[in-house]
Amino acid sequence: MKTAAGKKLYQALNITEFEYNEILSRLKRKPNDLETYLFSAMWSEHCGYKHSRKYLKRLPLGGTVCEGENAGGVLVGDHVITFKVESHNHPSAIEPFQGAATGIGGIIRDILAIGARPVALLNSLKFGKLTDKWVKHLFNGVVDGISTYGNSIGVPTVAGEVGFDKCFTDSPLVNVMAIGVVHKDKIKSAKAIPGNNIVLVGSHTGRDGIHGASFASKELNENSKEDRPSVQVGDPFMKKVLIEATLEILELEEVVSCQDCGAAGLLSSTSEMGSMGKCGLELHLDKVNLREEVMEPWEIMLSESQERMIFMVTDQGLDKVLNIAKKYDISGKIIGKTDTSGLYKLLWNGEQVACLPPALLTSGPVYTLNENEPKYISEYKNKEFQSSISISIEEGVKKLLADPNFASKKWVYRQYDHTVGNRTSLKPGEGGSAGIWLDEEGGVVGLTIDSNGRQVFLDPYNGAKNTVWESYRNLVSDGFNPLGVTDCMNYGNPEKDEVAYQFVKSIDGIADACKAASIPVVSGNVSLYNESTDLRVYPTPTTGMVGYTDNYDKLIKNSFSKNETVYLIGKQIDETSNIGGSLYQMVCYDFLGGSVDSVDENLEISLKDTIFNLRDNHLLDGCIDISEGGLFGALFEGLKSGNSGFESILNDSEITEKVLFGEITGRYLISVKDTNQTEKLLNNNKIPYKKLGKCTGNNIKLGNIALNLAELTDLYDKTIELEMAK
Repeated sequence: MKTAAGKKLYQALNITEFEYNEILSRLKRKPNDLETYLFSAMWSEHCGYKHSRKYLKRLPLGGTVCEGENAGGVLVGDHVITFKVESHNHPSAIEPFQGAATGIGGIIRDILAIGARPVALLNSLKFGKLTDKWVKHLFNGVVDGISTYGNSIGVPTVAGEVGFDKCFTDSPLVNVMAIGVVHKDKIKSAKAIPGNNIVLVGSHTGRDGIHGASFASKELNENSKEDRPSVQVGDPFMKKVLIEATLEILELEEVVSCQDCGAAGLLSSTSEMGSMGKCGLELHLDKVNLREEVMEPWEIMLSESQERMIFMVTDQGLDKVLNIAKKYDISGKIIGKTDTSGLYKLLWNGEQVACLPPALLTSGPVYTLNENEPKYISEYKNKEFQSSISISIEEGVKKLLADPNFASKKWVYRQYDHTVGNRTSLKPGEGGSAGIWLDEEGGVVGLTIDSNGRQVFLDPYNGAKNTVWESYRNLVSDGFNPLGVTDCMNYGNPEKDEVAYQFVKSIDGIADACKAASIPVVSGNVSLYNESTDLRVYPTPTTGMVGYTDNYDKLIKNSFSKNETVYLIGKQIDETSNIGGSLYQMVCYDFLGGSVDSVDENLEISLKDTIFNLRDNHLLDGCIDISEGGLFGALFEGLKSGNSGFESILNDSEITEKVLFGEITGRYLISVKDTNQTEKLLNNNKIPYKKLGKCTGNNIKLGNIALNLAELTDLYDKTIELEMAK
């Protein structure tokens, strides 16, 4: 790598003076050039989590299986449901197709590395305004990358969310979640053990993705397109073969550990294995199969070429592993050994070119962030809604349903294969979450992924807390018992006080929500520096959640059908309720402000128990949790799915914008036929409720307001499709 005039190598590699002095102190000598490259990647934000590691320890882990491994999980019977969400934000901003595709590739390898078969994918995507041509390019490229890669590897994409806001114009968020299944006795660790062979299986190594980790650890600017070589290139057909080969290799008793080659490639995978096992490794870089005719040692170590796995194998298992690789017609190469030296040694044509303890690479500096509350928090909280215009309820409804944030995402999920693998039991659009069959145990696993950057911007603590409970309600409304969380923390530059405050308070909000719900955070990812010269993303913690029901018959439909009565259960909204950050106000008035509602955690848990009681007593017909779009948004989705109209019994004073569209926590809409028994159970459980009206006819009637359901459905269904066709 050529350095700018007057710059030393470590400076060119974005190692700060403080960090370089720390390296000198810990190493007790100057690192050579190759070692400097190693530190630049492993001490980057993307690999080292230097601004976040201190705070992530606050998240609850109790009940987690595979803690500290590539992906965590929860136990269901004798099997572990493994799951994790990761970001591929920076690469997707530069090369959306490959950025999104390799995001899937990376998260699939994390699931594979512990011995689990990947069975489902979800995604959370954020872009700028859809009317922007550049945004359309990014949106189309990301969706194409996900569908092309995901469909080809035979893992269904079963659920997700898509949002649009100006703040994501330069820095789209592409978060991908994967789920796997493994028997509890077949889990593999990434921990290296002395006396084994290091075997690299999969694609040959090239120059794609070099400096990918450091590229993802800095702000985007006008020169970021020059970082295109830092974007990895995926090969889904190789990945499909690698999945099967890896699972077969991991069945061997002689394979003692496994790790995938992700960020920082061979460097991060092998150094992390050595550090976890507190043992030494000796890598012969000239043994690595290359795609290029000539590559330097630092390029081989930092390459992020996709579809590669590392195995630690006993002498007796070598032939077995290499024969499996040969069977699948993929490369398998012995590239080193583990030993008791405690040193990480790199050799090039027999000459030692680097030598240092692996723990030095994997335990970079830890920074303390400035947590002072920024002025904007109180300013936005006290900001009163004022508008020089007034729109009718009818006009507001149409604006809401035609906004890409609320409108149908069919244009997206119809490009995904959600049926491959024969496990999908609850398809996209059929519920607040997705469902996959757990054939190994019986029953169904529920999956959901959620975020709300507007609310987190206004109130980082309560907004992040609400994100967890929204995922919780999504699962409950479909009949799943929530079991565990994975999170992806998407923020701007943590070295700026405002972002630091947002990040730390969000961590606290997620931690407190999970503790109250008695569910662990099993895995996660942090993506920082998501900002450009002009724009910074909303602080966007994304929560993926997994639930379970032991019987398909316990699932609850998310539709309201004719002759059913609809109730609002949970918090009752009034003119004093906090509804800061509501989508309706943003869409209709371009207003962001107010106080974000705080969660009543006891009510949330009581609502779950009550919904399951209604279901188990055969009283519950339909259920939808209330989130974006408020009460009307949930009502519309239920009626659309049930192909029914609705006639309310609300009085005119209750048919207001705040009542219909306000977004507060702890609420569901349910539909029932037996109103007497339903109200008796609600009263016994001390659950607040309000009868809203009955499903009848073909239109939605709210007092004197009549809305044509067919017209609204057409508007809802076609918004994104028509915009993308322009």
